[in-house]
Amino acid sequence: MRAWQLAAGATSIDDLHLVERDQPAPGPGQVAIRVHACSLNYRDQAVVLGRYLGGPVPNPTIPLSDGAGEVIAVGAGVTQFKPGDRVAGTFFQSWDDGSPNPAAGLALGAAGADGMLAEVVVLPEQGVVPVAKSLSYAEAACLPCAGVTAWNALFEGPRPVKPGERVLLLGTGGVSILALQLAKAAGCEVIITSSSDAKLERAKALGADHLINYREIEDWGQHVSTTMGGVDKVVEVGGAGTVQQSMAALRHNGEVALIGVLNPVGGPNPSGLMFVGGTLRGIFVGSRGMARRLAAAIDVNGIKPVIGARYTFEDAKAAFAHGSGSEHFSKVVIDVR
Repeated sequence: MRAWQLAAGATSIDDLHLVERDQPAPGPGQVAIRVHACSLNYRDQAVVLGRYLGGPVPNPTIPLSDGAGEVIAVGAGVTQFKPGDRVAGTFFQSWDDGSPNPAAGLALGAAGADGMLAEVVVLPEQGVVPVAKSLSYAEAACLPCAGVTAWNALFEGPRPVKPGERVLLLGTGGVSILALQLAKAAGCEVIITSSSDAKLERAKALGADHLINYREIEDWGQHVSTTMGGVDKVVEVGGAGTVQQSMAALRHNGEVALIGVLNPVGGPNPSGLMFVGGTLRGIFVGSRGMARRLAAAIDVNGIKPVIGARYTFEDAKAAFAHGSGSEHFSKVVIDVR
């Protein structure tokens, strides 16, 4: 079978190669999946460049955490899946449900765990989840990392959003656009930021209620608070360089769901949280249970993940290039077959 493989010590897209590998067979408790589509996340760019947690991959590694496909074989003892089932991998292979914990297991597509950018992959039964019935493979491939992250930020933890509340989203990448779709389905009012008016208009067409070009309104956090009345939830994909403004945007008892490292420079002073009783909650994707709840919500609400660009399996490097550029919107998908 064919697979895209990162060389040990990879620090560049030039270290990603299309190779032939023996097709894996499932052992006891394992599921073999013929992959139909994968999607890219910011994290995958960091892995390729050797900038992900722990640095460059120490061994040859198949990248990408997100992929969906069809079960083609199961190993002894597997009870939840059978050949023909439509499934996706989970980001963490051992986090079934409940609170974040130290036993979440390896994350696909980085050091120690081959990912989904191959024609066939084998995963443990507990690291697989049925996909939403209403989605194509390409759409389902958008969810394991970005979709579950958005779901976790909005609906898990001590302060899930409620209808009528106001949500602030940063940028128009995969997490933010999926959060926009989920928040609108939940009856929330949504504010979204971008440096591109064209992208803001695309977000408006998806239901965004208020648009902020952060190049024109540099102090956007204070603007949201004083001019717009603040928000109940911020899906904070930036990091240290933006979280100060996100905290400033909160209403009383609001929450900043801290996800990203897109802007790691700087550091917040959290004292502003005490004036509004706000909280800062760390998010690191989510569990298998969250993936199941997300799939159910997508089927009930008829949500279709937005695919901004699609590439063939052979053009995977071009997909990475597009995903790292300023033109990409929402999710970039690679069609494997």
